[in-house]
Amino acid sequence: MTEPVLDSRPATAAPRAVALFCHGGTVASVEPPKERALSLVRMRAIEQFVSAAGAGLGLTTHLLRYRVAGWNGPAADAHADVRWALDEIRAAHPGLPIVLVGHSMGGRAVLRAGGDDGVSAVCALAPWTPSGEPVDHLRGRTVTIVHGRGDRWVPARLSEEFAARAGEAGARVARFTVVGGHSMLRHAHRWHTFVRDVVLAGAGLGPVPVDVARALERPAPERVDVPL
Repeated sequence: MTEPVLDSRPATAAPRAVALFCHGGTVASVEPPKERALSLVRMRAIEQFVSAAGAGLGLTTHLLRYRVAGWNGPAADAHADVRWALDEIRAAHPGLPIVLVGHSMGGRAVLRAGGDDGVSAVCALAPWTPSGEPVDHLRGRTVTIVHGRGDRWVPARLSEEFAARAGEAGARVARFTVVGGHSMLRHAHRWHTFVRDVVLAGAGLGPVPVDVARALERPAPERVDVPL
């Protein structure tokens, strides 16, 4: 089994925050992720976009490449790799806030790690959240979820159910739906700009996006199904 890898883009100003980006994968596989896998390519594009906006503000970004491409049941390999990455980041940047961003399987992994030390916010994109995913650890955390209404790989109802349970557990959750499917290719710029704004806000480097602020003010049932 290979080791996980962190691809890094350092801040060009005094470091003030860190963002960790985690790509998607598959249910079960012990093969390493393919370099040209769409999930990895898409997350790298989003990470680069956010870095271009945030590096001059003091934001360092990391793209995590997992040891293996699968979640693999109780092993939860992607979550284990996120925990490893957080240890690496905390050692290199002690005390700096960390924003987690994950897509699909990566969304599940960052939501699992959302209660870890140093994590200031979580942004999950079309996250794979099967029934029974833990939520209690997210109490007091800010969690933003975006899901394509036409997603055929991971039905949007799964993240809606997760967001509702997380909110009941005390998380500050805002969940949005957009036109498009799982790959985030349709209206790609909307995904990119939304993640950029959420990351900068979660890192303390920008204002809370208006859409997120308004969603958080809505009654609990409404804030988990907001059209974007």
